[in-house]
Amino acid sequence: MEEVKKDLEQTNLLQEKHIKESIRVQRTEYVRQQLKKRKEAEEIMFKVYIYALDTLADWELGYVTAELNSGRFFKKDAPEVSVKTVAVSREPIKTMGGLTIVPDCSINDIVVNEKSVLLLPGANTWDNPKHSTIIEKAGELLSVGGMVCAICGATVALANAGLLDQRPHTSNGAGYLEMFSPSYKGQKFFIGAPSVADSNLITAGSAGTLLWAKQIIEQLGVFQHNTLEAWYAYFSTGEVQHFFALMQTLPERK
Repeated sequence: MEEVKKDLEQTNLLQEKHIKESIRVQRTEYVRQQLKKRKEAEEIMFKVYIYALDTLADWELGYVTAELNSGRFFKKDAPEVSVKTVAVSREPIKTMGGLTIVPDCSINDIVVNEKSVLLLPGANTWDNPKHSTIIEKAGELLSVGGMVCAICGATVALANAGLLDQRPHTSNGAGYLEMFSPSYKGQKFFIGAPSVADSNLITAGSAGTLLWAKQIIEQLGVFQHNTLEAWYAYFSTGEVQHFFALMQTLPERK
């Protein structure tokens, strides 16, 4: 009887050990699968980095950041988009409008690949040498197929680095870059338009914020074509029929 009891206890211990091992294996596999899914998602996710610097022109980023961060008008199968602020350091910066931004990450945290997007806003402080690091990063992104989108004063920073010498671009008028960038050599590539998209380089003057946003969104492919056209028509004209047209293009939400 005692031996039967011992055998039963031994069997129970073995079963308990087997169950624990099975649970451990299942948990390990679950974690592995989750990490795999996360990695796959990150590989197709667009990472949008907004460069934050003192006197940043708040309004120039309004349209594009609101749409990319909220995803409110994204098409049904749109790729995921993450939006982060990046700066020279993690110290707070003060925008031209008086808002305080605490950067999410530093320049070294930027992932340099074809899925990364760098937004360079206008500011009165672009002549500070410390911003040369982000312009170097912009050059790296362009070389691997990542997107660089500069507006207003940020175009001067690109011009100073020679990044506009051989690429179609625009800025705040024909003589603006020559006035503020003595090394500028891209005159024959200058286009007098509010915003100019040349593949993975999108530049704009300070009055081109809406078209700049449209071209960035179009390049990322996160809106349906008819959604983007209706969105642009509504915000550029304010006419109510374009708002209703915009609403009708949106996919059903469950």
